[in-house]
Parts: sequence; structure tokens; C-alpha cells
Amino acid sequence: MTNGNERRKSGRGFERLVQRVSATRGFAKVAPRFLPALDRAVHRLTRGRVLLTARMLPGLVLTARGARSGLPRATPLACLREDGTDTWLLVGSNFGRDHHPAWTANLIAHPDVEINWKGRDVPVRARLLEGDERARAWDGALEFWPPYAAYQARIGRQIRLFRLTRR
Repeated sequence: MTNGNERRKSGRGFERLVQRVSATRGFAKVAPRFLPALDRAVHRLTRGRVLLTARMLPGLVLTARGARSGLPRATPLACLREDGTDTWLLVGSNFGRDHHPAWTANLIAHPDVEINWKGRDVPVRARLLEGDERARAWDGALEFWPPYAAYQARIGRQIRLFRLTRR
């Protein structure tokens, strides 16, 4: 039988392994094809109670209108809830791929969106972060999930950061 400290240590080892794997180019090629679809399916089947990737990172499901189509688009995303407030930080890393994820264009075009956070629908407004505010948020994002640095290092674009605030 292990004590709590041993379990936490082994959990950190697993987390570091996941971080190393998720920072690879291979993961960037494979993960976008199956993780979001799997998350959407499980989230729908459990009526918003379960988001598989949230077992490793906090997550939400963003529902935004498409930038061009205007149709609702549901996207499961990792997020960083800020200081227990009604604000969340979203990182448009796209697993370190060259182009911005589509959901970031949707937020720029239509910032009033809805998230499903822990099974609750929450209306929020998205704001693209820039300048010093972005730099501070980026530092927090790197502390939260260090592989973001590897994603940024291998791409030519600046990763978009958004702050979502309850409306």
C-alpha cells in the first residue's frame, strides 16, 4: 500500500511523461485527429458530465459560431481557470501545428460564446490578449502546461491567447 506522497510522486511522473509525449511532432500529427472527436462523443454521451482529456488538464467545451458559416461549432479545449474567478484562459496552440486552430477565428469573428464547464452552460465573452497582458498570461500558460513552449518554438506564428469572461 502506498501513502499519499508516493501516489502524488507517481502521478507527477506520469504527468511529465504525458508532457514529453505531447510536445512531440508525432503527437501533433495524430492527436488532433482523434482527441477532439473522442472528447465530443464522450461529452455528448454523458450529457456534459465527462470530458476525457480533463482527466489530465482542466477542460471545457466551447460553442461558438463559425467565422464564415455562422453555424454553431462545439470544440473541446484545455483551459486554465484563473484564480477561482469566472474567467478562463484558452491557448490556441493547435498542438504546435503551423496554422491557428479554426476556433480562434470563430472567437475573433463572434466573441460572445458559450462554454460548458463541468456540465454547466456558461455564457462568456472572449477577448484576444495582446501586449503585456498576453505576456503575463503566456507565463501562466507555460507554468500550467510546459509543452506550450515546445509548440511555440517550432512554429512561425504567435500562439493566440484568449480570456473568457462570464457575461
